[in-house]
Amino acid sequence: MIKAYPIILTPAKTGYVVTVPDLDINTQGEDIAEAIHMARDAIGLWGITEQDDSRAIPDPSTVEPEHEANELVTWVDIDFDKYRKANDMTTMRINVSVPKYLKVLGDEAGINFSQVLQESLKEKLGVQNY
Repeated sequence: MIKAYPIILTPAKTGYVVTVPDLDINTQGEDIAEAIHMARDAIGLWGITEQDDSRAIPDPSTVEPEHEANELVTWVDIDFDKYRKANDMTTMRINVSVPKYLKVLGDEAGINFSQVLQESLKEKLGVQNY
């Protein structure tokens, strides 16, 4: 699901400081475009970390946050599921048991067991390759 969080862009000596009031996080960018890109990345990373720690991601505010006259306010959209698929390539080691004859045949055929397992899981779970 796509959510849109308000952000505040504060001019700095070089670029902009970005504040995401709903999530109490900050980032920065050299210009407005980079500041918005960095905000989306910070929100995405924060969100998937919360999910990994079994914490709920709060819904975004629907009203403009308080800000100073020289600050810009805009909304940044994020799809946490798409962000995870595009950015979370962390691998985990797991132990898998297979019959000995499959292990021997696989080794002889030069099979990469990890790759075959990943491909099979993606197919079984209906997950596209990323």
